[in-house]
Amino acid sequence: MHTLVLDIGNTAIKAGCFAGAALREMAAGLTADEVDALVRRWGPQHLLIASVAEEAARWALRLQGLVPGRILLFEPGTTPVPLRNAYATPLTLGADRLAGAVGAAALRPGRDTLVLDAGTALKCDLVTADGTYRGGSIGPGLGMRLRALHEFTGRLPLLPLPAPDATVPLVGDSTPGALLSGVVNGAAAEANGLIAAYRQQYPALGVLLTGGDAPLLASRLAGPIFVVPELVLLGLYRILAYNVEQ
Repeated sequence: MHTLVLDIGNTAIKAGCFAGAALREMAAGLTADEVDALVRRWGPQHLLIASVAEEAARWALRLQGLVPGRILLFEPGTTPVPLRNAYATPLTLGADRLAGAVGAAALRPGRDTLVLDAGTALKCDLVTADGTYRGGSIGPGLGMRLRALHEFTGRLPLLPLPAPDATVPLVGDSTPGALLSGVVNGAAAEANGLIAAYRQQYPALGVLLTGGDAPLLASRLAGPIFVVPELVLLGLYRILAYNVEQ
Protein backbone atom coordinates (compact mmCIF):
# COMPACT_ATOMS: atom_id res chain seq x y z
CA MET A 1 0.00 0.00 0.00
CA HIS A 2 1.26 3.46 -0.92
CA THR A 3 0.83 6.26 1.61
CA LEU A 4 2.13 9.81 1.79
CA VAL A 5 2.77 12.22 4.65
CA LEU A 6 3.14 16.00 4.42
CA ASP A 7 4.97 18.11 6.99
CA ILE A 8 4.01 21.76 6.48
CA GLY A 9 6.69 23.58 8.44
CA ASN A 10 7.48 27.22 9.15
CA THR A 11 10.33 27.20 6.65
CA ALA A 12 9.63 24.40 4.17
CA ILE A 13 7.12 21.81 3.02
CA LYS A 14 8.44 18.25 3.33
CA ALA A 15 6.94 15.01 2.06
CA GLY A 16 7.54 11.31 2.61
CA CYS A 17 6.34 8.59 0.21
CA PHE A 18 5.92 5.16 1.80
CA ALA A 19 5.40 1.72 0.30
CA GLY A 20 4.26 -0.33 3.25
CA ALA A 21 6.45 0.82 6.12
CA ALA A 22 9.43 1.64 3.87
CA LEU A 23 10.25 5.25 3.07
CA ARG A 24 10.82 5.21 -0.68
CA GLU A 25 11.15 8.93 -1.35
CA MET A 26 11.46 12.13 0.62
CA ALA A 27 11.48 15.72 -0.58
CA ALA A 28 11.82 19.14 1.03
CA GLY A 29 11.28 22.72 -0.06
CA LEU A 30 8.22 21.83 -2.13
CA THR A 31 5.84 24.36 -3.63
CA ALA A 32 2.08 23.77 -3.59
CA ASP A 33 2.15 22.78 -7.26
CA GLU A 34 5.00 20.36 -6.61
CA VAL A 35 2.96 18.78 -3.82
CA ASP A 36 0.08 18.29 -6.25
CA ALA A 37 2.41 16.66 -8.78
CA LEU A 38 3.95 14.38 -6.15
CA VAL A 39 0.54 13.19 -4.94
CA ARG A 40 -0.55 12.45 -8.51
CA ARG A 41 2.67 10.57 -9.28
CA TRP A 42 2.83 8.53 -6.07
CA GLY A 43 -0.88 7.72 -5.98
CA PRO A 44 -1.26 7.22 -2.21
CA GLN A 45 -4.19 5.28 -0.80
CA HIS A 46 -4.03 7.40 2.35
CA LEU A 47 -2.51 10.78 3.20
CA LEU A 48 -1.58 12.47 6.47
CA ILE A 49 -1.12 16.24 6.71
CA ALA A 50 0.66 17.88 9.64
CA SER A 51 1.12 21.64 9.77
CA VAL A 52 2.64 24.13 12.18
CA ALA A 53 2.45 26.99 9.67
CA GLU A 54 -1.10 27.09 8.28
CA GLU A 55 -4.37 25.23 8.56
CA ALA A 56 -4.02 21.63 7.43
CA ALA A 57 -7.69 21.65 6.39
CA ARG A 58 -6.86 23.95 3.48
CA TRP A 59 -4.42 21.37 2.17
CA ALA A 60 -6.97 18.59 2.63
CA LEU A 61 -9.48 20.49 0.50
CA ARG A 62 -6.85 21.04 -2.16
CA LEU A 63 -5.84 17.37 -2.33
CA GLN A 64 -9.07 15.52 -1.56
CA GLY A 65 -9.79 14.68 -5.19
CA LEU A 66 -6.37 13.06 -5.61
CA VAL A 67 -6.52 10.56 -2.72
CA PRO A 68 -9.04 7.70 -2.85
CA GLY A 69 -8.76 6.77 0.82
CA ARG A 70 -8.48 8.66 4.06
CA ILE A 71 -6.92 12.11 4.43
CA LEU A 72 -5.95 12.48 8.08
CA LEU A 73 -5.26 15.88 9.63
CA PHE A 74 -2.76 15.38 12.42
CA GLU A 75 -3.74 17.49 15.42
CA PRO A 76 -1.76 16.81 18.63
CA GLY A 77 -4.07 16.40 21.58
CA THR A 78 -6.88 15.15 19.33
CA THR A 79 -5.44 12.64 16.84
CA PRO A 80 -4.64 9.24 18.44
CA VAL A 81 -0.92 8.40 18.44
CA PRO A 82 0.97 5.19 19.36
CA LEU A 83 2.64 6.89 22.32
CA ARG A 84 1.54 8.06 25.76
CA ASN A 85 1.51 11.87 25.89
CA ALA A 86 2.28 13.46 29.25
CA TYR A 87 2.46 17.02 27.91
CA ALA A 88 0.41 19.30 30.17
CA THR A 89 -1.00 21.33 27.24
CA PRO A 90 -1.36 18.78 24.42
CA LEU A 91 -3.51 21.07 22.26
CA THR A 92 -0.61 23.55 22.02
CA LEU A 93 2.00 20.92 21.17
CA GLY A 94 3.56 21.29 17.73
CA ALA A 95 2.79 18.49 15.30
CA ASP A 96 6.45 18.19 14.34
CA ARG A 97 7.53 17.76 17.96
CA LEU A 98 5.06 14.97 18.66
CA ALA A 99 5.77 13.27 15.32
CA GLY A 100 9.49 13.31 16.09
CA ALA A 101 8.78 11.73 19.46
CA VAL A 102 6.66 9.00 17.83
CA GLY A 103 9.46 8.35 15.36
CA ALA A 104 12.01 8.14 18.18
CA ALA A 105 9.86 5.66 20.12
CA ALA A 106 9.58 3.50 16.99
CA LEU A 107 13.32 3.55 16.29
CA ARG A 108 14.35 3.02 19.94
CA PRO A 109 11.54 1.12 21.67
CA GLY A 110 11.96 0.68 25.41
CA ARG A 111 14.86 3.17 25.63
CA ASP A 112 15.20 6.74 26.86
CA THR A 113 15.63 9.00 23.83
CA LEU A 114 16.15 12.71 23.31
CA VAL A 115 15.15 14.23 19.98
CA LEU A 116 17.15 17.32 19.04
CA ASP A 117 15.42 19.06 16.12
CA ALA A 118 17.52 21.83 14.58
CA GLY A 119 15.03 23.61 12.36
CA THR A 120 13.41 27.03 12.46
CA ALA A 121 13.51 26.54 16.23
CA LEU A 122 16.00 24.44 18.19
CA LYS A 123 13.86 21.90 20.03
CA CYS A 124 14.59 19.13 22.53
CA ASP A 125 11.97 16.45 23.19
CA LEU A 126 12.21 13.55 25.61
CA VAL A 127 10.69 10.09 25.18
CA THR A 128 11.23 7.81 28.17
CA ALA A 129 11.74 4.06 28.11
CA ASP A 130 8.13 3.39 29.14
CA GLY A 131 6.92 4.86 25.83
CA THR A 132 5.88 8.27 27.17
CA TYR A 133 6.45 11.66 25.61
CA ARG A 134 7.47 13.97 28.47
CA GLY A 135 8.04 17.36 26.81
CA GLY A 136 11.24 19.33 26.38
CA SER A 137 12.38 22.79 25.34
CA ILE A 138 12.09 25.27 22.48
CA GLY A 139 14.75 27.84 21.64
CA PRO A 140 15.59 29.98 18.62
CA GLY A 141 17.08 28.19 15.65
CA LEU A 142 20.35 29.20 14.02
CA GLY A 143 18.79 31.22 11.20
CA MET A 144 16.47 32.93 13.66
CA ARG A 145 19.44 33.96 15.79
CA LEU A 146 21.17 35.55 12.82
CA ARG A 147 18.02 37.41 11.80
CA ALA A 148 17.39 38.63 15.35
CA LEU A 149 20.93 40.00 15.66
CA HIS A 150 20.44 41.91 12.41
CA GLU A 151 16.90 43.15 13.01
CA PHE A 152 17.30 44.19 16.65
CA THR A 153 20.55 46.11 16.18
CA GLY A 154 21.45 49.13 14.10
CA ARG A 155 24.56 47.95 12.27
CA LEU A 156 25.04 44.20 12.49
CA PRO A 157 24.77 42.56 9.03
CA LEU A 158 22.44 39.72 8.10
CA LEU A 159 24.64 36.73 7.37
CA PRO A 160 23.82 33.37 5.79
CA LEU A 161 24.60 30.23 7.73
CA PRO A 162 27.93 28.65 6.80
CA ALA A 163 28.25 25.33 5.01
CA PRO A 164 28.03 22.27 7.30
CA ASP A 165 31.74 21.51 6.91
CA ALA A 166 32.88 25.11 7.37
CA THR A 167 35.24 25.96 10.20
CA VAL A 168 33.76 28.51 12.60
CA PRO A 169 36.53 29.65 14.96
CA LEU A 170 35.66 30.18 18.59
CA VAL A 171 37.33 33.60 18.50
CA GLY A 172 35.86 35.64 15.67
CA ASP A 173 38.46 38.14 14.41
CA SER A 174 35.88 40.22 12.49
CA THR A 175 32.26 41.24 13.01
CA PRO A 176 30.97 38.52 10.64
CA GLY A 177 33.27 35.99 12.31
CA ALA A 178 32.08 37.01 15.77
CA LEU A 179 28.44 36.73 14.69
CA LEU A 180 28.92 33.25 13.26
CA SER A 181 30.86 32.14 16.34
CA GLY A 182 28.12 33.40 18.63
CA VAL A 183 25.37 31.72 16.63
CA VAL A 184 26.96 28.41 15.57
CA ASN A 185 29.27 27.75 18.50
CA GLY A 186 26.74 29.22 20.92
CA ALA A 187 23.94 26.97 19.65
CA ALA A 188 26.25 23.94 19.80
CA ALA A 189 27.26 24.80 23.37
CA GLU A 190 23.58 25.20 24.29
CA ALA A 191 22.69 21.86 22.74
CA ASN A 192 25.63 20.11 24.41
CA GLY A 193 24.65 21.59 27.74
CA LEU A 194 21.08 20.37 27.38
CA ILE A 195 22.22 16.90 26.32
CA ALA A 196 24.55 16.72 29.34
CA ALA A 197 21.76 17.78 31.69
CA TYR A 198 19.40 15.15 30.28
CA ARG A 199 22.10 12.48 30.52
CA GLN A 200 22.54 13.26 34.21
CA GLN A 201 18.90 12.24 34.73
CA TYR A 202 18.84 9.46 32.12
CA PRO A 203 22.33 7.88 31.95
CA ALA A 204 21.43 5.49 29.12
CA LEU A 205 19.96 8.31 27.01
CA GLY A 206 20.24 8.09 23.23
CA VAL A 207 20.17 11.27 21.13
CA LEU A 208 18.60 11.58 17.68
CA LEU A 209 19.42 14.70 15.67
CA THR A 210 17.12 15.90 12.89
CA GLY A 211 16.05 19.12 11.15
CA GLY A 212 17.39 21.26 8.34
CA ASP A 213 20.39 22.54 10.32
CA ALA A 214 21.33 19.10 11.68
CA PRO A 215 24.36 18.81 9.32
CA LEU A 216 25.74 22.07 10.73
CA LEU A 217 25.49 20.89 14.35
CA ALA A 218 26.25 17.17 14.03
CA SER A 219 30.05 17.43 14.17
CA ARG A 220 29.88 19.93 17.02
CA LEU A 221 27.86 17.80 19.45
CA ALA A 222 29.17 15.43 22.09
CA GLY A 223 28.50 11.86 20.99
CA PRO A 224 27.07 9.44 20.59
CA ILE A 225 24.60 11.29 18.34
CA PHE A 226 22.58 9.62 15.58
CA VAL A 227 21.52 11.84 12.68
CA VAL A 228 18.06 10.86 11.35
CA PRO A 229 16.95 13.40 8.71
CA GLU A 230 13.68 11.54 8.07
CA LEU A 231 12.67 11.23 11.75
CA VAL A 232 9.55 13.45 11.64
CA LEU A 233 8.35 11.80 8.42
CA LEU A 234 8.80 8.35 9.99
CA GLY A 235 6.78 9.48 12.99
CA LEU A 236 4.02 10.85 10.77
CA TYR A 237 3.85 7.54 8.91
CA ARG A 238 3.51 5.66 12.22
CA ILE A 239 0.66 7.96 13.21
CA LEU A 240 -1.08 7.48 9.86
CA ALA A 241 -0.71 3.68 9.98
CA TYR A 242 -1.95 3.60 13.59
CA ASN A 243 -5.11 5.51 12.69
CA VAL A 244 -5.80 3.57 9.50
CA GLU A 245 -5.50 0.31 11.47
CA GLN A 246 -7.96 1.62 14.06
